[in-house]
Amino acid sequence: MDSELKEEIPVHEEFILCGGVETQVLKCGPWTDLFNDQSVKRPKLLIFIIPDSNAQEIKDIYGLNGQIEHKLAFLRTHVPKDMKLVLIGHSIGSYFTLQMLKRVPELLVLRAFLLFPTIERMSESPNGRIATPLLCWFRYVLYVTGYLLLKPCPEKIKSLLIRRCLQLMNLENEFSPLNVLEPFCLANAAYLGGQEMMEVVKRDDETIKEHLCKLTFYYGTIDPWCPKEYYEDIKKDFPEGDIRLCEKNIPHAFIIHFNQEVANMIADSLKDDLSKM
Repeated sequence: MDSELKEEIPVHEEFILCGGVETQVLKCGPWTDLFNDQSVKRPKLLIFIIPDSNAQEIKDIYGLNGQIEHKLAFLRTHVPKDMKLVLIGHSIGSYFTLQMLKRVPELLVLRAFLLFPTIERMSESPNGRIATPLLCWFRYVLYVTGYLLLKPCPEKIKSLLIRRCLQLMNLENEFSPLNVLEPFCLANAAYLGGQEMMEVVKRDDETIKEHLCKLTFYYGTIDPWCPKEYYEDIKKDFPEGDIRLCEKNIPHAFIIHFNQEVANMIADSLKDDLSKM
């Protein structure tokens, strides 16, 4: 995709109340309101990206089930029922995607991409064996330590630390440091992570089988959250499925340095589906 085309795609940010919490929404394209916009600019397809972490309040919204319901609440309240969807889930977002298909099978999903999917045996993965004791057994120690260290820290110091880390990773122009070191945000992330380790255990083969024709799995060869063994197992159980193994050594956290490569792969995979619309 050339630079001229990138500049033509408008991107705007909104904060909405969804499920009782303020939710950041990034919208790409010449549209703002899918319900009320009936012009030619209204898209026929919505690509809904579900990253790694509703008129009614959602119980335990920062937990695993709450996060799934939060995504469904957004679709119910901001996306018309007749809107065709492409779902893109990364990491635990892949688990959310499968659960959304299971809970609301009537969603008009053309394709769902599950990128580096943490959909099974999370606590048994190389990273899971390290994260499980930290997030499940010593979570409150992390809470107290984070609060004592970060709460009194001035915002300028936090911003300086984050910017310095991003500079070392050559990301100073890519990410905003907002709220990254807020104790409340870190506590919520640790809480969700602990539930992931405990609850994401058995692969949901029933849901995968029901929606296999619209699923694309993309596993990594160097992924410590879902190792190559998991790819081999699911490939053996669903040989007819679109289950791919990365050949470019792209890491689990691809968004940092390999976002364009993954975006190109998804765009190429969608060409046939989009040509039929």
